[in-house]
Amino acid sequence: MTDVKFKKLALIGIGLIGSSIARSVKAHGLADEIVCAARTADTRRIALELGIVDAAYENPVDAVKGADLVILCTPIGTYGPLAATIGPALEAGTILTDVGSVKEAVVKAVTPHLPDYVDFIPGHPVAGTEKSGPAAGFAELFIGRWFILTPTPKSSHEGLEKLTAFWTAMGSKVETMDPAHHDLVLAITSHIPHLIAYNIVGTADDLEDVTQSEVIKYSAGGFRDFTRIAASDPTMWRDVFLHNKDAVLEMLGRFSEDLTALQRAIRREDGDTLFEIFSRTRAIRRQIIDAGQETAEPDFGRIHSPDDE
Repeated sequence: MTDVKFKKLALIGIGLIGSSIARSVKAHGLADEIVCAARTADTRRIALELGIVDAAYENPVDAVKGADLVILCTPIGTYGPLAATIGPALEAGTILTDVGSVKEAVVKAVTPHLPDYVDFIPGHPVAGTEKSGPAAGFAELFIGRWFILTPTPKSSHEGLEKLTAFWTAMGSKVETMDPAHHDLVLAITSHIPHLIAYNIVGTADDLEDVTQSEVIKYSAGGFRDFTRIAASDPTMWRDVFLHNKDAVLEMLGRFSEDLTALQRAIRREDGDTLFEIFSRTRAIRRQIIDAGQETAEPDFGRIHSPDDE
């Protein structure tokens, strides 16, 4: 059985995902020591006060010294400069991974800055909420959710096994995927839905003066769910779209074609086509529930633990 415990875990960034990892690692005893690096003194103070890390540093180099597992938990746009900064300080055999929702750009940005003795294994937890900051995390975030590993030529078989065991111990279902394929899949399952949410909520905001605030006043479940998604971290999602541009544009083209077909069906009063499309998409929702990736109950607020209330 693969030994899953690490000597020292260094989290570069301690927002929703980073703080959830810290909580889960502590709950399952997966590391002897947990440290973090964060730019602002306030973030470091909160992480220490919450007791989710043993030490907090401003300089990421200080955090990674002696660490056998380093996880990048900052916006994707920071990965290249971070790798250049911490690369020389990483020890032989250290596993370096990340939690970004884009993988091909991460591989290209990080790999050139790493010594050959570092075990680089990119990853992506398909989990999260619209909240951010160290107080937003909770240990149960990864339970029953997928974690996708996208190995590179710098990834060892032993490191891959240990990282798989690590995420499995936190409750994730782990799958391995090619970085480019990952980006295409996530473009349609995550990135395009966020783009649509940002667009719809932005359009509603533009209409506020026209409707005399009735858009907000009479928000029904559909629009309310879009606002939850559109409340996600702007920096993180800006970087996602800039770094997964090709896959997003390809999926956006497909989406635009399908939207045109719906527009045509409505104009022609083609009820049969509308009913067929709506029935097919309703079945997708049932498959997601059956796969354990959602519940049938309304979950507009996404309250998962007392920490989030």
